[in-house]
Amino acid sequence: MVIKFSWLRLWAMIIKEFIQMKRDQATFGMIVIIPLIQVVIFGYAINSDPKHLTTALLVHDNSVFTRTFIEGMKNTSYFDFTIFPKTEQTAEQLLEQGKVQFVLNIPTDFGRELIRNHHPTILLEADATDPSATSKAVAAIQQLPTTIFDRQLQGDLRYLHTNAPAVNVEVQAKYNPAGITQYNIVPGLLGVVLTMTMTMITAVAITRERERGTMENLLATPIQPLEVIVGKIIPYVMVGYIQISLILICAKFLFSVPILGNLLLLYSLALPFIAANLAVGLTISTLTKNQLQAVQMTTFFFLPSILLSGFMFPFAGMPYWAQRIAAMLPLTYFLRIVRGILLKGNGWLEVWPNVWPIFVFLFVVIILAVMRYQQTLD
Repeated sequence: MVIKFSWLRLWAMIIKEFIQMKRDQATFGMIVIIPLIQVVIFGYAINSDPKHLTTALLVHDNSVFTRTFIEGMKNTSYFDFTIFPKTEQTAEQLLEQGKVQFVLNIPTDFGRELIRNHHPTILLEADATDPSATSKAVAAIQQLPTTIFDRQLQGDLRYLHTNAPAVNVEVQAKYNPAGITQYNIVPGLLGVVLTMTMTMITAVAITRERERGTMENLLATPIQPLEVIVGKIIPYVMVGYIQISLILICAKFLFSVPILGNLLLLYSLALPFIAANLAVGLTISTLTKNQLQAVQMTTFFFLPSILLSGFMFPFAGMPYWAQRIAAMLPLTYFLRIVRGILLKGNGWLEVWPNVWPIFVFLFVVIILAVMRYQQTLD
């Protein structure tokens, strides 16, 4: 018996699917909220031409030419002079810790040497771990000497107008002088891969227990919520360390990424980051009813993490509100830790400002996971 195609039955099926979609709030949220997040982030937060980059100013000359050059740098909109170190050692530490993007060093007798037509040199040190964050700013400052002193070099100083620039700008691109993109991307993959896999794995943990009916077995035992959470986290910590080792091996032997720091320090600091992502996954699993919803909700955490943390786009180029959101994500800090240890050779003191926020995040998420797990038991 052949049943003819029915437009009425097809319409009924379509209506049924829309009703089911409406009842499935997680899926409905994916349909509506994820595109909105992408539009807002890509439209407002992502900027491949970052400006107002934090710059430290180390001045040994207070002439009018010095002030003119500094104002010219400000007018490019790429440099914001916010820190004024007293010594070169302090300025070097600021670069190592990632607190500044540039250090401008104006030498002693800069103005006098300029008047004598000795073409004095200004030193600009740049944190080039992310080449895309500094390339356009460096290009802007190298064009300044040809025009910046036009008003000053008049009258008796007209003889300084020559084909050669009155000032030489020496740029030292530190930590990644060749501007190799892989040096920035591959270490960042440590954090991205751990965020994606650790959160995804544990996001389905409790929902899988519930779907398979093994949750009742856990409820029948005297095991406490915190014990369940920690017991589910520890096995995957080893998985995370295996992933770290594989990525580091590929980084060294496939991409020749320099490993300047202590790997033991990196492995130690990876533990709270792995635990934080596992705790996020467990919290998500207590908020969802099935594994599909758990995977969908993971996207709400992973998407802002990868786009706002500084992995794909320069962190300094994002607006203030986007940087505040990124400051709540552990991946933002872990990327700085990894790149600092591998590319800069940072030690414990240099990375500590990026370590304690991960511990705070881990503490808060574990509390939420325990609270939600207790409600799930009820």
